[in-house]
Amino acid sequence: MFSGDVPGQHLTVLSRVWDFVRKETGLGKDARLYDLRHSFASVGAGGGLSLPIIGRLLGHTQSRTTERYAHLSDDPVREAAEKITTVITGKGKGAAVVPLRGERS
Repeated sequence: MFSGDVPGQHLTVLSRVWDFVRKETGLGKDARLYDLRHSFASVGAGGGLSLPIIGRLLGHTQSRTTERYAHLSDDPVREAAEKITTVITGKGKGAAVVPLRGERS
């Protein structure tokens, strides 16, 4: 993302760059770099990107690290059912999802 002081090497200390980014974007002094990474992952997951792809983009070496972002959808089962129904019916949001016994709608 940001080149370092040594040609061909990445930046290892981000504090000066992060201070500049926060100031220029109006994020405020409390914004953390982690928040930006989480937002990046959230947008990717919300856009339908797979967690392995998001993990590669974030430089994760362990899939379990990226799996922490799996909670991003309020109801991933409902979302999956709506996507499948939309494809099958070829209509808008699809048919209503009927909850199984004991599940809330």
